[in-house]
Amino acid sequence: MKRRAFLAGASALLAAPRTLSAGTAVPADLLGLARSMARQAYRPNETPLPAPFAGLDYDAYRGIRPLAGRAAQLPVGPGYSVDLLPPGLYFPDPVQIELPHPEGVHEVPFSPDLFSFEPRYFGDIPDTAPGAGFSGLRLRHPLNSPDVLDEVMVLQGASYFRAIGQAMAYGLSARAVALGTGGPTPEEFPRFTHLRLHPPQDGKIRLEGVIDSPSLAGHIDMTLHPGTDTRMQIATTLLPRREIADIGVAPLTSMYLKGPMRAAVSDDFRPRVHDSNVLAITNGAGEHLWRPIANPATLQASAFVDNGPSAFGLFQIPRRYADYEDTEARYHDRPSAMVRPTGNWGRGAVVLVEIPTDTEFMDNIVAFWRPEAPLLPGSEHSFRYSLDWTLGRPDQTPPMRILQSRSGREHDQPGTRRFVIDLSGAPDGLSPDISVNGPAEIRGIGAFALPEGLGTRVTFLLTPKDTSALELRMVMRNDASGQPASPIWLHRWTPARDGGV
Repeated sequence: MKRRAFLAGASALLAAPRTLSAGTAVPADLLGLARSMARQAYRPNETPLPAPFAGLDYDAYRGIRPLAGRAAQLPVGPGYSVDLLPPGLYFPDPVQIELPHPEGVHEVPFSPDLFSFEPRYFGDIPDTAPGAGFSGLRLRHPLNSPDVLDEVMVLQGASYFRAIGQAMAYGLSARAVALGTGGPTPEEFPRFTHLRLHPPQDGKIRLEGVIDSPSLAGHIDMTLHPGTDTRMQIATTLLPRREIADIGVAPLTSMYLKGPMRAAVSDDFRPRVHDSNVLAITNGAGEHLWRPIANPATLQASAFVDNGPSAFGLFQIPRRYADYEDTEARYHDRPSAMVRPTGNWGRGAVVLVEIPTDTEFMDNIVAFWRPEAPLLPGSEHSFRYSLDWTLGRPDQTPPMRILQSRSGREHDQPGTRRFVIDLSGAPDGLSPDISVNGPAEIRGIGAFALPEGLGTRVTFLLTPKDTSALELRMVMRNDASGQPASPIWLHRWTPARDGGV
């Protein structure tokens, strides 16, 4: 990922900055700063990182640690502290960080003496590092024990951030905005230039950020409420410098390597390796869509056209250790994330991008909202939504819930693949309605009760016929009324890496 640059200085068009007793001036209005930046030509940060932060590998970067009381465990109000993160490795560009102060907010000056440096990777540390700055921040709150300030959110790299609730391990990430994701040209990564924390109130804490890139400037205003689920209220304002048709609003970024939909993708001792395995959507018509995620052989982009979406999110459905058999990664404890728009976002589509990968160390899944109309230069667009980080499951209003999806080759029928979908409840009085949008044969449809009251299994065979992609759709319907009795299960079939089904 190519990080984008810092735009230095505030414009004279802004209101006069507030000057604090510490002598540090900060912009009075970050949204105003973003508006001013959008009216100017983009200017990248061209200052190279100085020693000791330049030229680091992964281990050396991890050998830089914020010092307690200087850049770590800085109190910012009741129930919260913050760690300020060093530059280096993937994070060369400086972020201006402003923290609460008795007289308002103040910018924290950057200096190498705020950090400790592992001696095996570093020699003498210079007193100054001109051009270097913080790369982000880590927020702490007593999530799991009243006397321990656990990590609850990290903001670092481009406009990425991620959060957790109680008993969770970090997994998928969110971003302020996505540009060109999954498109024919290189993706553009707007980055944070300013981060401002406000004093916490009623257990919640507010954070503002300014973002910048060649195509746009922007502002994000989020209020974080940690807990069993960690909830955010977010307002993102986007200010294009050019016409943008490939925008991604409220983007979520995750990883999917393998699972039972196509287990042969990776020869691995673990049955599943993923941060998320389902895209769940509640569309403007009130339908519940369930789309299992894949690791395809070629890049795939799927658009779920909608008018006024109600919710969408990337979900980690299996929650037992035995589903993953990974004691270190703790995939069973990684959160899901659900976006719920505030107000009517109008016409557009939820877009899912699935990028091929052969490793679990690449975030290859992205989901976001794309408005139907392009964003025009000089315009201003505000999107408000809530973002929940949760161990819970998606909304599934119909009587039957989808429990899991599996598929595999039908070994005695070359060129044919079997699909299995398990749902809650009994199959009495219900039948599966299955369709495919292209040249293929579907046969062997069955629906029957699982043993021990475990629910209902729907199964069918798919035989593609000279095609590169097929869209599958299944919904359980009431035999008497024809009404849906389950969410709508969707899947895009594409050929395997070996060219087979």
